Amino acid sequence: MSTATATAPASPAPAAPAPGAARAVLKAEFTLFRREAGSLVGILAFPVVLLVILGSIPSFREADAGLGGIRLVDAYVPVTVLLALIAGGIQSMPPIITGYREHGVLRRMSTTPVRPSTLLGAQMGIHGAAVLVGVALCLTVGRAAFGVALPRQIPGYLLALLLSVVVALALGALIASRARTTKISNAIGTVVFFPAMFCAGVWVPVQAMPDALAHIVELTPFGAAAQALNQAMAGDWPAWSHLLVLAVWAAGLSGAAARWFRWE
Repeated sequence: MSTATATAPASPAPAAPAPGAARAVLKAEFTLFRREAGSLVGILAFPVVLLVILGSIPSFREADAGLGGIRLVDAYVPVTVLLALIAGGIQSMPPIITGYREHGVLRRMSTTPVRPSTLLGAQMGIHGAAVLVGVALCLTVGRAAFGVALPRQIPGYLLALLLSVVVALALGALIASRARTTKISNAIGTVVFFPAMFCAGVWVPVQAMPDALAHIVELTPFGAAAQALNQAMAGDWPAWSHLLVLAVWAAGLSGAAARWFRWE
């Protein structure tokens, strides 16, 4: 007579993400994003309008010895490019995710195979695409309306731009990961927005800042981005020190956003 040996049931393994989960989340988020015209206005319209206003000032179209002989409008095209990044990463994306948290959408999503990186990746991808459209608009308007030269060092410009986009969106993802409500998210975004604009050179281009201040600003993500983009616009390969600063910020902010993400 044979006896059956009873074995304890194995503990269920963590559910692996469904193959189509990331695709489904991306599709749903893109559909919702298209309905939010306000986000697109901040990303696409605000930087271009600012560029047109500044470019319409006669003194901004004259060569400035303090900027190495270029015009102020030439220096401000990279600034408006960074404004599109800042608007998309800090002001547009965080309220969407914190709104999901506030209304319990993330709590329900946590019971599915969706991971925090899936949701954050979808939002970063969608906003990243919108930001790149905003960048193209700034470069096109600058060239067509004010004769601003297009980037002369294209590979270097694209590398600096890619790192800058990742930094801006990772910063927004970190804000969205920790803020409990949309109001808190907007408040944090506002606090971060103005120092980010200063470092990007909205009030004073980085190359026109005093040396001591410029060296400090270059250690910030948007200060390093401004310098890297300016160098590529002028035809030089961006300094490796600026690219390293961007890479370190991008890795650190992305890792912190995924690690500290809260569903509720």
